[in-house]
Amino acid sequence: MDIKKHLIITGSSDVSWKDAIVKAVSEASKSIDYLSEVKILEQRANIDGDKIVEYFVDLDISFTVDLNRKNN
Repeated sequence: MDIKKHLIITGSSDVSWKDAIVKAVSEASKSIDYLSEVKILEQRANIDGDKIVEYFVDLDISFTVDLNRKNN
């Protein structure tokens, strides 16, 4: 039986929404083991004049709980 936990995280980029997603997942994977899914909840951006200057994504990131892990 798999048990999954969900975290809501926000990623940002000055390149694109895709880049914001990739960066957020990459950073999350540095401190969270067993990442398994990501769901895009919302996308938004900051605009300066007629250009998008920063992209934001809210993500629901899931990971599998290690049921065999021993507490220290």
